[in-house]
Amino acid sequence: MELFEAHFREAVKSRVALLDRIMQYIVKRKGKQMRPMFVFLSARLGGPVTDATYRAASLVELLHTATLVHDDVVDDSLERRGFFSINALWKNKIAVLVGDYLLSKGLLLSLDNGDFAALQILSRAVKMMSEGELLQIEKARNLNLDEQIYYEIIKGKTASLLSSACAAGASTTFKNPEDVVKMQQFGEKVGMAFQIKDDLFDYGSANVGKPTGNDIKEKKLTLPLIYTLNNCDQALKKKLIYIVKNENTRKDKVKFVIDAVTDSGGIRYANTKMTGYRDEALALLHEFEDGEVRQALEQLVRYTTDREY
Repeated sequence: MELFEAHFREAVKSRVALLDRIMQYIVKRKGKQMRPMFVFLSARLGGPVTDATYRAASLVELLHTATLVHDDVVDDSLERRGFFSINALWKNKIAVLVGDYLLSKGLLLSLDNGDFAALQILSRAVKMMSEGELLQIEKARNLNLDEQIYYEIIKGKTASLLSSACAAGASTTFKNPEDVVKMQQFGEKVGMAFQIKDDLFDYGSANVGKPTGNDIKEKKLTLPLIYTLNNCDQALKKKLIYIVKNENTRKDKVKFVIDAVTDSGGIRYANTKMTGYRDEALALLHEFEDGEVRQALEQLVRYTTDREY
């Protein structure tokens, strides 16, 4: 990871002073960097890491960062990981261009080195992420309560990048294309579990502390809420929908929704689904030979569902 950080810093350098300053700001405030870890461990499962593996990890992180910068503009969010977002400090126009720059740097990094397999895998992920976000916006308007639609949204929004990270890493070391596909499926299952865990944070729990209700304020339909709306009586359903649509900024009303979801078993249901995806991911992982790398990947998978933030 230390070597990767040097690669990543090199990958985002710019001759434009303003851009370079923003890039340094981004590099210093990096997140958990889980996606590059999945790239390296997926690659290590097939053999020693190569230069192509480092480029694949940089490409994943460049694309992920680009989508976060653009997301903050779309969501009008002024904070990211406890720091000011790019759009908060440099305004929307610059933030959009920075996202575009990161995207183009990622594409060029792969093209200049002939990493076409990784580029194809990741370009598909960017397409799926955009579709997932737009599908969510479309369905949020009429509060679509279909559980299958929800899975389709998170498969595009979150799972596609994690599955691509695993596939891109695997493509740099595995000789058998079937193993790369298997790692892609593994990453998708982990991504699904990861997003459901994120949804659960909105409602709080013993280990998360107080609930945030942010998803409710943004009218996002998450699994605990979808389950509740599909499994409660008509009067409560009507009331919950009204609150989510019209009173989502009132603390007392948001608390009412959170309590209703908890009481109806929505949290428990989402937890069960999350654990199911996690176990499916581990089952795929266990088709590979046991060893230090597989155990590290298993720990990372368990972290996605056990994490507290």
